[in-house]
Amino acid sequence: MIRMSRLTDYAIVLLAHLARSEGTLTAQELSARSRIPQPTVSKLAKALSRAGLVLSTRGRRGGYGLARSAEAINVAEIVEALEGPIGFTDCSTPGQPACGIEHVCPAKANWDPVTRAVHGALANLSLAALAPYRAGTPQPPEPPPVRLGVNAT
Repeated sequence: MIRMSRLTDYAIVLLAHLARSEGTLTAQELSARSRIPQPTVSKLAKALSRAGLVLSTRGRRGGYGLARSAEAINVAEIVEALEGPIGFTDCSTPGQPACGIEHVCPAKANWDPVTRAVHGALANLSLAALAPYRAGTPQPPEPPPVRLGVNAT
């Protein structure tokens, strides 16, 4: 199965909370809002800060805020900040060395477009699209539950 790590998922959740907030939030506030343990929030905030996605402000009124608007941050950047370059195989991941069979591999040519398509889809998805509701605005209604495997007769 291909999936991103739980930490990357949590990073997206934290950034969505920052996008919805007005101003900065402390690690404690982010933890309370997201239900993610505070040590994990702090660890992720540092990684996101190193990647240039989050600004950290020290002091009494300090906390974390987005380094750019939510519209200017895309999901590919977030994933790459925590996971590294996006690629399905080593040979289709930018910056990875070639493997020993790359010159005779019949599948390599097929993985490159898949990797580009996934990267493009994530790059075209902004943080704003994941967190469209800002503080003070009504939250969307809960979607109806999806029932799988049930015939509607």
